[in-house]
Amino acid sequence: MLDLYYLPGSSPCRAVLMVAEAIGVQLNLRLLDLMAGEHRTPEFTRLNPQRSIPTLVDGDTVLCESRAILLYLCDRYASEEDTCYPQDIPDRAAVHQRLFFDACVLYPRFTEFYHPQVFGGAPADEAKRRAFERAITLLDTFLGESEFVAGPKMTVADISIFATMTTACALRFQLDPFANVERWYAKMVATCPGARQNAEGAQQFLTYK
Repeated sequence: MLDLYYLPGSSPCRAVLMVAEAIGVQLNLRLLDLMAGEHRTPEFTRLNPQRSIPTLVDGDTVLCESRAILLYLCDRYASEEDTCYPQDIPDRAAVHQRLFFDACVLYPRFTEFYHPQVFGGAPADEAKRRAFERAITLLDTFLGESEFVAGPKMTVADISIFATMTTACALRFQLDPFANVERWYAKMVATCPGARQNAEGAQQFLTYK
């Protein structure tokens, strides 16, 4: 049994949950309430000095950083028939690029724009809104080239980005100006394993302070 320390409202945590469901891995869910400071306990700090979620414990292996966890789960537990993480090296490189885009561009711009509003009650910052929209424009360009973000099939990159975008949509971000993203998002809602729980978790994010 794999332990996952998580919080349902967290987009990165929900990405791990969806990938685990997609490849048939059972997780022992360990709720960690960041608002109550549970990530700062000595026990959790010894487990993960970054004090971050998600954190995966698989025997002696302890991993944080959601995208690293996604790839680990696929490498270790996905069958050869699973398409979440392709075997072909160029195809994997495309998945990696989109994952790094999510980690280094899309998700940071999401947090920079929305977190001050959700957690601090700050007014929307227009410069940060435009920066986030530029990231969505890039995503729209990627999706103009293929059905999914890294090619013709859904991969871990789609699932990671889908988690981010679900929270943005829960916060009333409008996809209408981004036709390719809107088409892809509807497809993910309809076909991604764990999509319903992902949407429920995004709604929980709205309650965090």
